[in-house]
Amino acid sequence: MVNPVTKLLLLGGLGVCLAVGVAAMKSGASAAIGPTVCSVPHEEAVASPGRVVPGRPDLSGHTRLGKASFYARRFANRLMADGRRMDPLGDNAASRTLPLGTMARIINVRTGQSAVVSIEDRGPYVRGRIVDLSPATARKIGLTRRMGVANVKVAPISVQLPDGSMKPGSGWRKANCRVYKS
Repeated sequence: MVNPVTKLLLLGGLGVCLAVGVAAMKSGASAAIGPTVCSVPHEEAVASPGRVVPGRPDLSGHTRLGKASFYARRFANRLMADGRRMDPLGDNAASRTLPLGTMARIINVRTGQSAVVSIEDRGPYVRGRIVDLSPATARKIGLTRRMGVANVKVAPISVQLPDGSMKPGSGWRKANCRVYKS
């Protein structure tokens, strides 16, 4: 009998990826279904609530965990996906899945330092990385050139929807709540 993952790798394609994930969930598989390999480059499909589907922006507003890197010096003043120039001193970032115009809080898991960024570009195109930060933002969260990458949480504050409206994300509540002591 052929392992379902092996079948998936042999057959390839997004439809097969989703079919195997749905079949496993319906069969009551006790093991969690993690990232699967699909034929679309630089994207991943995750068969879980809030899954990332190749070719579609993530409009869920859910917090994601992953690795962050930062723009190299050579990208300063180059055009980004939204048409603006990359400002190394600004709070801009690149994401493959969050829609352009989304505001998100980036939290360094190790240090707890955070910064709010605007998603203005596409990338990073390195496996396992979920966000590229401007050098100034990287410094704010304690990510140094020597470290190169850091484990981060990306909590969308407001997600830009295709019709131009904004949807509050998982980071919205923390950004807008105040604790008052009496």
